[in-house]
Amino acid sequence: MIRRYSRPEMARLWSDQNRFATWLRVELAATEVLAEGGVVPPEALQAIRSRARFDVARIEEIESEVRHDVIAFVTNVAENVGPEGRWLHYGLTSSDVVDTALALLMRDATGLVRVGLSGLMEVVARRALEFKDAPMVGRTHGVHAEPMTFGLKLALWYAELERGRGRLDRAREVISVGKLSGAVGTFSHLPPEVEEAVCARLDLRPAPVSSQVLQRDRHAEVLTSLALVAATLEKIATEIRALQKTEVGELEEPFAEGQKGSSAMPHKRNPVGCEQVTGLARVVRANALAALENVALWHERDISHSSVERVIVPDSFLVLDHMLHRLTSIVGGMAVRTDRMRRNLDSSGGLVFSGQLLLEMVARGMRREDAYRIVQAHAMEAWRTEGGFRRRVSEDPEIRAVLREEEVAEVFRLGRYLTHVDAVFRRVFAGAEPAAASSTPTEA
Repeated sequence: MIRRYSRPEMARLWSDQNRFATWLRVELAATEVLAEGGVVPPEALQAIRSRARFDVARIEEIESEVRHDVIAFVTNVAENVGPEGRWLHYGLTSSDVVDTALALLMRDATGLVRVGLSGLMEVVARRALEFKDAPMVGRTHGVHAEPMTFGLKLALWYAELERGRGRLDRAREVISVGKLSGAVGTFSHLPPEVEEAVCARLDLRPAPVSSQVLQRDRHAEVLTSLALVAATLEKIATEIRALQKTEVGELEEPFAEGQKGSSAMPHKRNPVGCEQVTGLARVVRANALAALENVALWHERDISHSSVERVIVPDSFLVLDHMLHRLTSIVGGMAVRTDRMRRNLDSSGGLVFSGQLLLEMVARGMRREDAYRIVQAHAMEAWRTEGGFRRRVSEDPEIRAVLREEEVAEVFRLGRYLTHVDAVFRRVFAGAEPAAASSTPTEA
């Protein structure tokens, strides 16, 4: 089911066909290095190179009897090679092949995720510049706080996505290692030089030390990096959902021609895409926890991690790839209701300017406790009566004793709150200029 909704590149990477092809890539690299060292006869290498192939159905048939996937794979390839197939898998243990191949798959899959993440970042950057100066109310605890712009919200998303991309890059480096050190990591059948040469052919680094397996903290680091990206996508999707509430109405995810929102209520336009992203983030997070559980194995190896990884590794990459694709489409096509943003900003009758009023009164000599008491009293009354804050402030003799009429007006000037938006954008997008786009005036 997960593969059905994933993009073709990622689905192909985690297919059984590609998994076995990657195993064969490792086997061939090892055979070539051994041939160069005089261990494998040249004619055997030629036969293996020319005739090595496999059939997934045949591997499954053999595995149903031997109950061992690598033995089934090697047996099938050797069937196709002929007598020289005895040199395939020479000196190797199963994990030499499986773990090195898994590192290759995870490295390539992380690269695909990075491409998808960069695509989302480009869309977020473009829309950030588009709405850099579009005023809206900032909310803390879900309650109106102070004015901001929608572009700033998008810039915040971009910066977090950029940190996620950095984590992916570091995780990709951590997983880009191979091992051919044998059953307990002692190189009892092949020397370290063979491992180094094989890894070089595969563009991997040899693990400095390994047991029968590569240590699973590496895999856990990759999956926790994926989980952090998924958490950021969930954060963005949750915010879009919250701003799409009917009573808020500031954003709306794309709603296609012919799309239906409810079987019972024809009027519904639900944020189903964002809800899907939110739900799938839970899967990636849960998989990261399972990867952490895989770190502790008995002695030099057991296989308690193996069954888990067959599920969590492909699924985490497949799910996150889909989430990135879906959210990129949503952010790029979502409707942004700047008029509704301004209406919501103005709906409190100026309450969102209370903090600046407090500071101005203190700056002109009033004790902070007195200023807070006066401003809060007017604010609480404005909450109760749903308006009148600015009028009440303008008519208060204690306030007018320290602030002239034009100074009160300056407190309520929207543009004053947005003066440093450009400075924030220069910080966030240094070296990553968003595409030019139109902007919305900031002044009241």
